[in-house]
Amino acid sequence: MVRKVIEWWDNRQIALYLVAIAVGAAVGLLAPLSAPGLTLAINPVLALLLFATFLGVPLIEVGRSFRDIRFLGTVLVVNFLVVPLVAFALSRFVADDRGLLLGVLLVLLTPCVDYVIVFTGLAGGAKARLLAAAPLLMLLQIVLLPLYLLLFAGPEAVGLIDLHPFAEAFVILIIIPLAAAALVQAAGRRFRAGRVIEDVMAAGMVPLMMATLAVVVGSQITAVGAQAETLLRVVPIYVAFLAIMVGICLAAGKLARLDVSAVRAVIFSGATRNSLVVLPLALALPASLSIAPLAVVTQTLVELVGMIIFVRLIPRLTRHTRRGAEKIAT
Repeated sequence: MVRKVIEWWDNRQIALYLVAIAVGAAVGLLAPLSAPGLTLAINPVLALLLFATFLGVPLIEVGRSFRDIRFLGTVLVVNFLVVPLVAFALSRFVADDRGLLLGVLLVLLTPCVDYVIVFTGLAGGAKARLLAAAPLLMLLQIVLLPLYLLLFAGPEAVGLIDLHPFAEAFVILIIIPLAAAALVQAAGRRFRAGRVIEDVMAAGMVPLMMATLAVVVGSQITAVGAQAETLLRVVPIYVAFLAIMVGICLAAGKLARLDVSAVRAVIFSGATRNSLVVLPLALALPASLSIAPLAVVTQTLVELVGMIIFVRLIPRLTRHTRRGAEKIAT
């Protein structure tokens, strides 16, 4: 019976994720007072989802992935050389509004290091290699974000940013779940309890992703709705970013002669942003820039829908990538 239930939701993941987004939106709109509690639940639910994800990746594969220089180089070039150019160009459409400008730049300049690994795995991408890249992605965005803000928004913007939430998120969402997964994997080689935990968490991936989507949407939908007219300006920017990055990452993957799973990972890394981590940075801005965190949240909502589409779309787009890479190599 349990196995049939697991198979049922595994075969209907996309529909269930859309239902979770709809439920989260309904709860947030019908019970706006639940928003603070749902906001507090984001990190614990996301950490649990990532723990389950890391459990599904043999950590020995992560160690091997550090030696994949071609993949790591492609991910870093895409995120820290190409994406800033795209973000700068798109941010010009809201350059007249300082709050929207900062919100757009904060979120587009920071690559995701958490649920991107989950979506990459769902699309058949190289999640172990992307997990190996996560510490580098986190470190470089901490270092480079002030520089890009200086170039794109001016010196005053840099003085408004507090980078402490980056370090906190890295510990809560990466270090702790990864260490816990390593301990359980080690225990699983000797004790039945460890293997049971692995099986339970693997079976619960879909409900955990649904809970994450519902909590994120439910916690933010009311605030976004209150400023919907202003925030409509950034929606086309975020949609355009997703579309542009698919084309750029496909080209980058072919140029680097990556295999299919690696190209998929590059696409998800290039398109998915660190919205849940930069949100505290945006919330710490002065009250005069209160639209900035809502611009970040709007990107989250657009991205979640985009990622659900990507899970179906990207495997189709990259089906013949290996063949194309082999032609380039010859």
